[in-house]
Amino acid sequence: MGGKWGVTVTRSFTTFSTRVTVTPSPPPPMPDPALALFTFFLLAAAALALFLPRRGLLQRWQRQRRMTQRVLAEDALKHIQHCESENRKPTLHSMAGALQITTDRAAETLARLATRGLVRDEEGGYALTSNGREYALRVIRAHRLWERYLADETGFEAESWHTLAEEQEHRLSPQEIDALAAQLGHPIHDPHGDPIPNAMGEMALPRGRPLAEMPSGQRAVIIHLEDEPESIYTRLLAKGLFAGMEILLLASDSHSVRFRANGDEHRLAPLLARNVTVIPVAEPAEEPPSARPLTALQPGETARVLGISPRIRGVERRRLLDLGILPGTAISAELRSPGGDPTAYQVRGALIALRADQASLIRVTAPEPATHGR
Repeated sequence: MGGKWGVTVTRSFTTFSTRVTVTPSPPPPMPDPALALFTFFLLAAAALALFLPRRGLLQRWQRQRRMTQRVLAEDALKHIQHCESENRKPTLHSMAGALQITTDRAAETLARLATRGLVRDEEGGYALTSNGREYALRVIRAHRLWERYLADETGFEAESWHTLAEEQEHRLSPQEIDALAAQLGHPIHDPHGDPIPNAMGEMALPRGRPLAEMPSGQRAVIIHLEDEPESIYTRLLAKGLFAGMEILLLASDSHSVRFRANGDEHRLAPLLARNVTVIPVAEPAEEPPSARPLTALQPGETARVLGISPRIRGVERRRLLDLGILPGTAISAELRSPGGDPTAYQVRGALIALRADQASLIRVTAPEPATHGR
């Protein structure tokens, strides 16, 4: 046949597939948002604490390093000034001992002071220039004014005045020193009796003489307790001594110095007595022969206040005055605690409790007759 052949070829493709079953691993756990947030803030806080301007640890460390050099320089100036006031020649070794540093570091400190024109070499030692003396007296003024502030305006114990003032003396600016002096009424002596330089560097001349040099039978007033070294000063305070205390010298020899104060007899070794400066007085303070400490008042007895010892200062003194413990005021012992301390006293209708160490510094008259009204 002559037609067109159509051939259809159908190709059949068979696709073979291999099924592979894959068990997918579980997805990684999502981070705990709270833990991530905490870690972020922890790292941020650490970075802030380290690099925070002015208050960061790095800045504080750098300031502390500069401050240490400044403290050493100012303490060195104070040491030279102290030696010169006692007509002693300051040396490299005396400075290293006073500042408790090595001689190498003392030499470095002196070299820096010399470069700044504050110290000059002298045969056998060192001396202050006029600028160095002005600087030294400013630091001394800050120290003694701050001690006065601690004694008169705060409740800090006498044992801590010197240490706290040594910390503060390096921080006060000249303007702050002047403001402090004005606040305190421009005192001329610190609570130990040392003269305080004024803004011009002038100060009262030293006065008095060592306790051991006073003749027997002489009445005197303590005007100065040397606060360095601290160990000796602490022992003087433990004896109950303070600037302003009136004493009667009983006897003095190479072994001890005996004197009477506040009705009690005291005995000091000559080493301690050399750190006590006194001035003679012609007559004892007017006080009735029957005067006694408030601690001598027995429950049920009434007496009149004669005065408060100068040893009580600052906040504690103001508190007693505010409670009405003034000369002439009637005060009655009401009752003692089972342990004997404190004791409750009645003053102007109010009941107050005083420790024995406080009451012993309040002088009163002899008890009034029981028939006397309170």
